[in-house]
Amino acid sequence: MRYILLNKPYEVLTQFTDEHGRATLKDFVPVPNVYPVGRLDFDSEGLLLLTDDKQLQHRLSDPKFKVPKTYWAQVEGTVSEAALQHLRRGVQIKDGLCDPASAAEIPEPSGLWPRNPPIRYRASIPTTWLEIQISQGMNRQVRKMCAAVGLPCLRLVRAAIGPLELGELQPGQWRELAAGEVMELRKISGTIRRF
Repeated sequence: MRYILLNKPYEVLTQFTDEHGRATLKDFVPVPNVYPVGRLDFDSEGLLLLTDDKQLQHRLSDPKFKVPKTYWAQVEGTVSEAALQHLRRGVQIKDGLCDPASAAEIPEPSGLWPRNPPIRYRASIPTTWLEIQISQGMNRQVRKMCAAVGLPCLRLVRAAIGPLELGELQPGQWRELAAGEVMELRKISGTIRRF
C-alpha cells in the first residue's frame, strides 16, 4: 500500500487528467494507481493525501466517520465574536446545514509560503486569518461557511487531516507517510487491521 502526503499548490486540479490542459496531480506525483482522499478545490492549497488503500480512503472521506480536517482561511474584513459563534453553532448554506465547526481567529500561520499569484490587496479592507476544523466535507464548505457569516474567503489552505500535518513541505512537494502516521490515520478512521 502507498500513502502519500502532497502539498497541493494553488490552481491544481485534484485529479490526474484534464482535457483543458490545466495542472493536475500528475504534474507533481509520478506514482501510479494512487487516488486522492477527498477533494481540495482548484483554488485551495495544502494537505492532500493520496493512497491505493480503498478502505482508508473511504473512511477518511466519508463524513459519518467524523475525521477532522483543519483549514487556515484568510478572510476579508475583521472577525467578530458573533461570526465565530455562528460558525461554532453551525451555518446554513445552500447545500444544507453545516455541522458545528471549531473556529478561532489566529495570526498568519508561520512558515506559510507566498501564494502565486498573491491574493487581491485592498488597502481599505483588512484581512484576518481563521483556523476552522470540520469533519463534514460539503462542496466548497469552508468558503461557503465564511461567506455566510460575512467573511469572504480570499485564501484557503488545508493544514491537517486528523493528526497529519503539512510540516515543512512546500507547494508541489510530497513524501511517503511513515508507518506510525498510517497507524494514526487508521486509528482515527476505525480501520485498524489485525495481522
